[in-house]
Amino acid sequence: MATHNLNLSGVLSETKRIINAHSRHFLALSVLFLLPLSFSLIVYPSLSQSPSSLSHYHQTLFFFSTPDPETPPIDKPNLVLPILYGFFVLLFSLCATSSITYSTFHGFYGRPVKFVSSIKSILYSVVPLIATLIITQLIVGLIVFAFGGFTAVVYKGFALFGIEIDYDNVYFMGFGILITVLLVGVLVYLQVEWCLSSVIVVVESQWGFSPLRRSAYLVNGMKCVAFAMIMLFAMLLGFLAMLCSTLVPDVGGISGGWVSWAFIFQTVVYTGFMTILMLYSVAANAVLYMYCKALKGELAFEIAEEFAQEYISLPFDDGKYGRKHGSSGLSSIYSPGSQ
Repeated sequence: MATHNLNLSGVLSETKRIINAHSRHFLALSVLFLLPLSFSLIVYPSLSQSPSSLSHYHQTLFFFSTPDPETPPIDKPNLVLPILYGFFVLLFSLCATSSITYSTFHGFYGRPVKFVSSIKSILYSVVPLIATLIITQLIVGLIVFAFGGFTAVVYKGFALFGIEIDYDNVYFMGFGILITVLLVGVLVYLQVEWCLSSVIVVVESQWGFSPLRRSAYLVNGMKCVAFAMIMLFAMLLGFLAMLCSTLVPDVGGISGGWVSWAFIFQTVVYTGFMTILMLYSVAANAVLYMYCKALKGELAFEIAEEFAQEYISLPFDDGKYGRKHGSSGLSSIYSPGSQ
């Protein structure tokens, strides 16, 4: 790694180098975890797109509005599919994040990357990842609630003074846009601050608030790179998801629906591209973590320890030097207090 090239281009090039060096390993992880996720983004809209289901869910988007008496209540069986899909996305996302991050971290150091070890890392990381995710979502929920509460207080304040609000008024629209922009800005800022939290959970075995504080410390000085990387993958994945939404077939028509060769071909192509983007997104986040550590001066000592361990394990090292000096040459050079 060229530590002087601490920018987005350097992160992406280092990510490409690691993935190419272990192409079969990352291909296996992608097929196991990311490919089902990508495929589900195309299949799920088709399974859930029915007039009855859509009419049931529209009222949940406007929970402050008065319910329409003509709208039938939500049927419990119709909630089964979204709940199952939510658990599916959560499980495969956590597994992909854990295994790919673990593999990228070890591949960065040039260590052997083993498939079994990557799968085992999921067992140790999935619960801390869930706990950290719950905390982040609670914080985000409180922030959204605070903005919504402030907007409601302002609205009730005007109503209390007998001021009638015209929703088409330019000042009211400007106030709504300002609140929305501020909320989005705060959420994006937190996303940048916490972008390394999942990597820290997997690599450093931390969970809860600790990964969030650690991520905010490490990303300081690399926020522009982190923001650019988040926006790059968000726009690419969003654009691809928008293209995939046009592939939703008419499930009522068999000839032009699921068995259409055009639909199958485009689904395979878009699924492949989305899987690659997801793989690079997770791996690049782990590489960004290493770059942030390099900027903080934490990486040099770890690399020195890594080379020292490799020196000790060399087969032609007869141990004479170690017995004479009590340690290997590299470990004595980088030991604390050495000049």
